[in-house]
Amino acid sequence: MIWQLAWRNITDRPWRAALLLLGYGLGVAVMITLLAVGEAMLTQAREEKLVGGGDITVLPDGIDLEVLKTGGLGGMFFSVPNARFVYRQVLASPRHAELVTAVAPQIDNKLLYLTTADGQELPVRATGELPDASRGVGAGPTLVSGEWKNDEADARWADPTLAERRHDSDHFHLPLGDVATRPSWGEWHYFNVLSDDATRWAFISFIVGGDIPDGEWGGQVLVTLHERGQSSRRFSAGVPGEQVRFSTTDADVHIGNASVRVLADGNYSIVARVIEEGRGTPLELDLIVSPVPNAEFPGATLLSGDFASGYTVPGLRATATGTLCTDGRCERYDAARAYHDHNWGIWRGVTWEWGAANAGALGLLFGRVQPPDSLETESPLFVYVTDSLGFVALFRPRAIAYDDSRVLRVGGQSLRVPASGVMEDVRGDDTLRVELFTDDATATDTRAGLVERGESALARQLARPWFVQLQGRVRITMRVRGVRTVAEGTGFFETYR
Repeated sequence: MIWQLAWRNITDRPWRAALLLLGYGLGVAVMITLLAVGEAMLTQAREEKLVGGGDITVLPDGIDLEVLKTGGLGGMFFSVPNARFVYRQVLASPRHAELVTAVAPQIDNKLLYLTTADGQELPVRATGELPDASRGVGAGPTLVSGEWKNDEADARWADPTLAERRHDSDHFHLPLGDVATRPSWGEWHYFNVLSDDATRWAFISFIVGGDIPDGEWGGQVLVTLHERGQSSRRFSAGVPGEQVRFSTTDADVHIGNASVRVLADGNYSIVARVIEEGRGTPLELDLIVSPVPNAEFPGATLLSGDFASGYTVPGLRATATGTLCTDGRCERYDAARAYHDHNWGIWRGVTWEWGAANAGALGLLFGRVQPPDSLETESPLFVYVTDSLGFVALFRPRAIAYDDSRVLRVGGQSLRVPASGVMEDVRGDDTLRVELFTDDATATDTRAGLVERGESALARQLARPWFVQLQGRVRITMRVRGVRTVAEGTGFFETYR
């Protein structure tokens, strides 16, 4: 009966039946094709030689495995930002020593264009690797003759000395090319040092700013001394550009007779003599700042039109040893808590949130930069956490919930600044809560010119002109990879009001 009904339906309306059968057939064909493609991709995902050898292949987010395998458009143009950091601090980190035997960074069969001496442009395919590392994961090439091993450049990339690491990440830069805001370029080494009882601290900046190198520019050494509950003291010395020495290949800088130099062991030597503004009291400092191993932030550069902002932290956790002398007496530091970062960019109209703290074995860094063209929106925050083994986790809270109940008297007016703040984030199974508590606060009017963390000679024209520096305590509650950590410590924080 069913077959008879089906046949009569087909013969009664043959064109409709043919159309339905055609659609059904196409649907089955597409399903078979998709299943075949899925099986092929699964097979390729399991293939060790997809890019190189090894058990696991790590690729940039968003790369299509099928397109990469066939060398298509998606496989032509990709890179891994801060690849050396990923190699050293993530994949080859001591944290994973029991799981990871060897790591080999590779770029395979990448399309490049070679320009010959006579101007001819030729497409070529190139592969880049560290020969010793590739051999370690079983992906070394079969040699017909000669040798294939790391050269000096390979060794420096994979295992640089501490001094080389400082110069690579902490060198100076030149302003962008033809932009209207070149005179607002500023770049600086920044250090802070905290006394053992956390009641006194010094901020030290070596600043280069202006229309470098052919316009009007110069350098400044700026030191501010702070004591809880007391007014800060500001010491400075400025020189024209011809008395400044800096380099785009190393981290050393000389501003007049003051200098920051990277020593052979990777530590920083800081020497300066500056004069107190308004009083003429001299201050002399001679410090050795020693970054704690693995406690560093690799850095990033943001570019958007005329806006540029770069930032790296070679010493998220560090110690300072030496002397700081003023008023006829010297304060001696012996492995005191310290911090070092490096900033560069166009700063007109730019604000930021920033903080760095030590809490037991944890080092915490958070912040965001707010370009001048983003007044209606807020850039995302980042929170970067390290411990004794290096990088732990990166979180992205939406905002800092400040409690602006602390009141400062500055410039003849009352200014409300944070008494506390909270950041929270959840990343899959990982969670973070950071609580900030202010013990001391100062505010500087950016409309007055040079400010603590570096500024060119031009006023910054900010909607929130008060630059607020906070010193206080931090409490970190964190769960990463199933391990819950609670730690408390001290830190410095910055914001605008």
